[in-house]
Amino acid sequence: MSLAFEYIFPAIRGIQAGREYFVSMCPLRLIPRIFLFDEEELMPEFRAQRILNRARVPEIARYMLNNQRGYVFSAITASVDGGVRFTPLGAEGEANRLGALHVDMSARFIINDGQHRRAAIEQALVSAPDLGDETIAVVFFIDRGLERSQQMFSDLNRHAVRPSRSLGLLYDHRNDLSKIAKLVALKSMAFKDLVEMERSTLSERSRKLFTLSAIYTACSVLLESSEYSDVEHASRVCVDFWEEIARHIPEWNLVRASRMTAGEVRRDFLHSHAIALQAFGIVGRDILLTDSANWKERLSALGAIDWSKSHAQVWEGRALIGGRVSKSSNNVTLTANFIKVNVGLELGPEELRIEQLFLRGRTNQIEMQDD
Repeated sequence: MSLAFEYIFPAIRGIQAGREYFVSMCPLRLIPRIFLFDEEELMPEFRAQRILNRARVPEIARYMLNNQRGYVFSAITASVDGGVRFTPLGAEGEANRLGALHVDMSARFIINDGQHRRAAIEQALVSAPDLGDETIAVVFFIDRGLERSQQMFSDLNRHAVRPSRSLGLLYDHRNDLSKIAKLVALKSMAFKDLVEMERSTLSERSRKLFTLSAIYTACSVLLESSEYSDVEHASRVCVDFWEEIARHIPEWNLVRASRMTAGEVRRDFLHSHAIALQAFGIVGRDILLTDSANWKERLSALGAIDWSKSHAQVWEGRALIGGRVSKSSNNVTLTANFIKVNVGLELGPEELRIEQLFLRGRTNQIEMQDD
C-alpha cells in the first residue's frame, strides 16, 4: 500500500553492519525544510548531536556565496524516523540497488552529521535563491529511536581527524596568503629544504626547522592586508625579508648544510620556533613602514642577540614559561618587543603597556626572592 503523502528521493541502496542505508541527491532548497536539528534548550542526553555553533554558520555561508562556481560540500548524514519504503528499478543485479526512496511526510529527519552545512545553506539561499536548484548528497539511515541517532553521531565523529593547518594551507588555492606562504617556503633560500609542508607540529627527530603554518602566520603579520592580492609582489617582499633574517641566524644554514640537526636547533634555540617567526614578522612590518630605506641595516642587530633558550634572564617569562616555549599573544608581543628594542624601533602604546607590566612583574619576583 503506497503512502498518501510522501517524499520521493532517487536513491541507491546499500548495506552497512547488516542495515540498509540509502544515498540520494537532494535539492538545496529542500534542505532547510525537511532536515531538523535539535532544539538548543534540550539537555545533552536528550539530543542527537551537539548544539549548533552559530558563529560558524556565517563563515560557511560566505564560503558558499563567494565560491558559487567552486564550493564543495560533503554529504549530509541523516536518520529517518518514520514510514519508509524503497522501490527498486528491477529485481536483480544493479537494478535492485537503484530506485526510489519513499518517505512518509510525517517522518522526522534528524541530521547526524552536517547540521552546520544545513544552517549555512539556509542562510546562503536568502542571498542567492538560484542555488536552491543545486544538489547535495544525503546519506539516509533508517532509525527509530534517539539512542541509535546518538550512537551514530558518536561513531561518525570518533574517527574524524581534522587535517593539520599546514596541510589545509598547502591545498588551499583560493587564499592569496596561503599562495604567498607556499611561494616563500619553496623559493626563499632562508627556508629551502627546511619546511614541513603537511604537519603543523614537528617531532624531535624531524629534519625540518619550520612548518608551513608558522610561515603563513609570520607572513600574515609582515604584510599589509592590501598586499595580499598581488601575490607575486608580496612573495618577493617576504622572500627578501626572510633571506635577510637568515643572514643573521647562522644555525639555519648549519642545518641546511647538515652541520647541525634540526632537532638540536629547536631544542637549544628560540629563533626557529613559531613565536620567533611571528615576532620577526611584526618587527619587519614596522621597519618596512617606518624606515624602508635602511631596513636591512636595522636587521643586522639580530646577529648580536643571544637566542639560546638557556639565556633565561632574557627569555623566561618573555618567550618561555617554565623553560617551555609559549605561543600566547602576550608572549609573542613580549618577544617582538625585545627584538624591536634591539633593532632601534620604538614600542607602540599597547606594546609599551605589556612591556611595563612584564618588567614590573619580574622586578616584584626578584624582590620576593631576595626577601
